[in-house]
Amino acid sequence: MITPPYLTSGDKVGIISTAKRTEPHEIEQGIATLKSWGLEPVIGENAFNEYGFLAGTDAERLSDLQQMLDDESIRAIFFTKGGYGTLRIIDGIDWTKFREKPKWLVGYSDITLLHCHVHNFGVETLHAVMLQGYPKASFDSVETIRKALFGESLSYEIPVHPKSRWNGEAVGGKLIGGNLSMLYAIVGSVSDIDMQNKILFIEDIDEYLYHYDRMLVSLKRAGKLKGLKAVIVGQMVDIKESTLPWGKNDREITLEHFDCPVIFDFPAGHVADNRALVMGREIRMSGSATIKIDFL
Repeated sequence: MITPPYLTSGDKVGIISTAKRTEPHEIEQGIATLKSWGLEPVIGENAFNEYGFLAGTDAERLSDLQQMLDDESIRAIFFTKGGYGTLRIIDGIDWTKFREKPKWLVGYSDITLLHCHVHNFGVETLHAVMLQGYPKASFDSVETIRKALFGESLSYEIPVHPKSRWNGEAVGGKLIGGNLSMLYAIVGSVSDIDMQNKILFIEDIDEYLYHYDRMLVSLKRAGKLKGLKAVIVGQMVDIKESTLPWGKNDREITLEHFDCPVIFDFPAGHVADNRALVMGREIRMSGSATIKIDFL
């Protein structure tokens, strides 16, 4: 995998909205944080546009993403907000210049699409809090973004959840994944990824239990869950019952569909403690009562 150049003080970084519409005040703290790191934020021309739910028309959002991808002075691209919308514009992007000179793409949730699409180019990306989330994000969430982008070492230690399927045997592999709904949405498309011999991270929010099961069954039927080295389950927020009880909780559903090591409650997802993850990076998981995750 190709690691985009790490950032240094004085670098320009792009700020764009490819999904849900965003107001300027929502990202003020995020912008201030980037400036405190010595970075120079460059806000996309259409970042605060409104077109119903979306941050401008498809053409406007695509234009900002294309411009930031092509501008060689922009060393990383930060996304303001998730929601939905990136899927509508992905097929209009020309990746030629990005593939020649990769740069960091920083976001999560809807941005899972870009993590997967770019993984197929052999380029690492950063699954992390988006600018709108900085005011509520934990210190560690934001600090791990800085560490990852400036080339500092990244590792985590988490207690083994009692429901985890983990025997203490070390596991290694490339980290992939992100929002489960997006992984489900891209199956069979050019953005779909090979999960063989990888370590899969998943998180989600506001889904019914039967829909959670349906997404995993669909991925399994597509052959996506075969040959995984391990699964890291982040925060599953508001995964709820429908009118009729499903009969199993989300952890039980997860264990039913995976036959590899599974660890629960990693601090990432739609929560304040949303630690940065370098997608495409080789990681090593080890430990017994506590699991250490090292980015190699």
